[in-house]
Amino acid sequence: MRAIILAAGRGNRLAEFNPDGRPKCLLEFDGRSLLMRQLDILFQLGLTQVTIVIGHEADQIIDHVGGLSPRPDTAFVYNPAFTDGSVLSLHAAQTAMIAGDTVLVLDADVLFHPHIMKRLIESPHRNCFLMDREFTPGDEPVKIALDRGRMVEFRKKLAANLHYDTLGESVGFFKLDGEIAAKIAQTCSRYETEGLLDAPHEEALRDVLLAQPEAFSCEDISGLPWVEVDFPEDIERAIKEVLPAIKKDIPDF
Repeated sequence: MRAIILAAGRGNRLAEFNPDGRPKCLLEFDGRSLLMRQLDILFQLGLTQVTIVIGHEADQIIDHVGGLSPRPDTAFVYNPAFTDGSVLSLHAAQTAMIAGDTVLVLDADVLFHPHIMKRLIESPHRNCFLMDREFTPGDEPVKIALDRGRMVEFRKKLAANLHYDTLGESVGFFKLDGEIAAKIAQTCSRYETEGLLDAPHEEALRDVLLAQPEAFSCEDISGLPWVEVDFPEDIERAIKEVLPAIKKDIPDF
């Protein structure tokens, strides 16, 4: 099993909290960056190979990771089109996606309880998404819709006539077996060829999911603390709610 961490974005919506323009994944909470925490959790759970997709201020990320120990063996791939959609970041990691191994695809800008990653890695499902039913509805969350246990949609905006009985927010972490990972890599290549440069990487996952829904399942991590750091209010929530909740379980986190 190997991990791909998508860390190429700029994080423009956090400019007032990030005046030096560092990559979002290098924002620190209680003295440790988001990326440092993620790599440490992966290492503690036995992951030995990580590919990090970089773009904005790439050298800062390379220098930061170089100073971390212990950590998984880390390779970097550069996405020169990091200002476009994140589907191009996943496309940049094509070598890892088609290697035939089980792959974790992870957003780099998430502060999360280590049990969330443990749940994903240890899930019996070969192709697994993570969903949180305890989320605030709105246009921003990427939603997972289930109907009788089967995933029927994966998108921010759901069709008005979509039938589902369970709805949750995607955490932004995915486990994919070698076959499905290769199909998603092929889909990313098609997006680039067709000029769909503004697409998020979730759209490539969605295409393969809807074409082969029986191959996918999800784990419900409702109740475990996490936050994707996209907006100023996410920083406040990370400091006041998420980090204290994690430290209640893991004091040295």
